[in-house]
Amino acid sequence: MAARANWKGFLRLSLVTCPVALYPATSESEKISFNQLNRQTGHRIKYVKVDADTGEEVPNEDIVKGYALDKETFIEVSKEELEELALESTRTIDIDEFVEKSEIDPRYLIRPYYLRPDGKVGHDAFAVIRETIRDMNKVAIGRVVLTNREHIIALEPLDKGLVGTLLRYPYEVRSEDEYFDEIQDVKVTKDMLDLAKHIVNQKSGRFEPDKFEDQYETALIDLINQKRAGKPITPRERPGGENVVDLMEALRRSVGGTAAETKAQQKSSKKPRKASAGQKEMLMPIAGKKQAKETAAKKPSTKSQRKSA
Repeated sequence: MAARANWKGFLRLSLVTCPVALYPATSESEKISFNQLNRQTGHRIKYVKVDADTGEEVPNEDIVKGYALDKETFIEVSKEELEELALESTRTIDIDEFVEKSEIDPRYLIRPYYLRPDGKVGHDAFAVIRETIRDMNKVAIGRVVLTNREHIIALEPLDKGLVGTLLRYPYEVRSEDEYFDEIQDVKVTKDMLDLAKHIVNQKSGRFEPDKFEDQYETALIDLINQKRAGKPITPRERPGGENVVDLMEALRRSVGGTAAETKAQQKSSKKPRKASAGQKEMLMPIAGKKQAKETAAKKPSTKSQRKSA
């Protein structure tokens, strides 16, 4: 089932307008998440909103937003007042300009969304806007209001739809000067550069996300499965860094090591990677929480017990 739309409104290019819906293109819900527990009882921790002075719990309907002038003085702003700002981008993504994709600094990228027509009307207008962006090989820049904030959004075609990437404003991006000023000016010799380029050439390939495995997630699955089975937990060795004394020698050794690694990867890529028996049980519910709920619903309910590992 597709996720619910985060935003619905209109996409407009000059006088061409169509109703559209904006959906999140990424998800964190499949990753392992933890609850906070009371170590003494094993019960979950519950958070309540309390008045900082009286200590009494405050119901949601009595909570308003406030801008702090100082530690004791706040300007209250209601939900209705925020809605009355009524920016045009609250309901319309108006394409302001078209730019080259290479001109967008990666630091300005926030997160991607899928944009598609909303309902049965407007598909023709949507297709005109999409194909115009595609044929011009440009990125369309507009604005949209999400979670009471106006964002810049960059639109580009993807298959039959559009991908909209939220962008940061300049005041949200820190200057690199405060971090890079103290980096020493070092002259890299041609020999060093040639060896380094050789390593890059040996490691060059196409970006294929399916090749990458979330090793930390896999380690979490292994940890949980071991605790579930009551097995002792053995700490893993932490990788240690080495001080490079002779840079040229390190580069030469890297060239040899990279060649051997490339050959090993070519051999292993011919065989499908097998998941360990311990992972199989955990990976099924992680692949989709809905599937995990359906599986749990078929099993007879049993009273959960807290076990110490």
